[in-house]
Amino acid sequence: MSGEMIGLVGMLILLVLLVLRIPVALAMFAVGFVGIWALRDLNSAMSLMASESFTLASSAELVVVPLFILMGNVASVTGMSARLYDAAYAIIGRLRGGLASATVLGCAGFAALSGSSVASALTMGKVSLDQMDRFGYDNRLSTGVVAAGGTLGILIPPSTGFVIYAILTQQSIGRLFLAGVLPGLLLLTMFVATISLMCWIWPKFGPEGPRTTLSEKAQAMVGALPVLGVVVLTIGGIYTGIFSPTEASAVGAGLVVLIGLLQRKLTFARFWEAAKDSVVTTATVMLILIAAHMINPFLALTHIPTMVGDFLAALDVGPLVILGLILLTYLVLGCFLEGFAMLVLTMPIYFPVITQLGMDPIWFGVLVVLTLEMGLISPPVGVNVFIVKSVARDVPLGRIFAGVTPFWLAMFVTLALLVAFPQISLILPNTMMQ
Repeated sequence: MSGEMIGLVGMLILLVLLVLRIPVALAMFAVGFVGIWALRDLNSAMSLMASESFTLASSAELVVVPLFILMGNVASVTGMSARLYDAAYAIIGRLRGGLASATVLGCAGFAALSGSSVASALTMGKVSLDQMDRFGYDNRLSTGVVAAGGTLGILIPPSTGFVIYAILTQQSIGRLFLAGVLPGLLLLTMFVATISLMCWIWPKFGPEGPRTTLSEKAQAMVGALPVLGVVVLTIGGIYTGIFSPTEASAVGAGLVVLIGLLQRKLTFARFWEAAKDSVVTTATVMLILIAAHMINPFLALTHIPTMVGDFLAALDVGPLVILGLILLTYLVLGCFLEGFAMLVLTMPIYFPVITQLGMDPIWFGVLVVLTLEMGLISPPVGVNVFIVKSVARDVPLGRIFAGVTPFWLAMFVTLALLVAFPQISLILPNTMMQ
């Protein structure tokens, strides 16, 4: 059997394992290990597994993953994320659809702390769904906005998605973080505009909330200042070059823990809970990355990435058409696969094509991460939809998917704008980091 045929059989087996809900890391480990064994020998497979595991586990760049995750988890257990929502609600909660818009702003703020879409959706769902239900919001809007707002966690820095993309493609984490700022704010604006449009067309979807006094607004803002200060210091430190991303993650995590202790909100039990969640999430990410470094050499040995690259490059179409085909592939795969799985499966195939066509890898990273976000709310997998369903158990799954549809369309429009105007993604990294 030829190497190409072994590669195709291996990828087919991998897809079958993923459909059967075998954990992504284990499925990629099995296919990569057995594939290298078949193409080379058992010693080669064993040696690669040992060397790649050690190399990744000792990578200093990956320290940002557990530290940023810990920062978000501590912010959640100490109520800091809830205070972000309270501040946004106090300012715009009285407007029609204001509670939903405040939820999106709260998701954006929490995303800037945690870098996790699932954590953002889960935390803001617990905080906001009961409030929107109490004020008569249609459950399609309330659940849809939480599921969609949670996707901001993978785009607004610090983003775990950007970190994994950087590791897989050998790109700068700092440049990717910078590139995600304006697209993240653009998507946030599109979500708020979508809420306003929905509430204008269907006023009963988002009735007006209660008024808050000036003193209540000021009190809510004061409560959110420590958290906002951490966000500004860590992300601003990266932008200005004061911190590297690794140093910023340590500063952010340390400051959040210190604030929790000073405010007497962080007990040992809460810290233990946050630490355990951080360890589990970090272990999951590390296993996926190590598995990716097993399957990438397997694909390279089969020459499948080269074949796909040559095929796409030989097409008598422009680079933007090829880019469109690649993004369309991500949108389709997003209906069935988890985002990180798509990254590690496709980067060895598509990234060489992008570099061969002369496209900016930082810009491509933003586009890919945005399409991963769209997969988080696409049926039938829609991880964020199921997260919201776990909080809103009385809301049928169909109504949640109906609620996220307008936001999915808003994300598609944002993706089109980023493709048409690459400088939205590139202006900050090109001007602030040389």
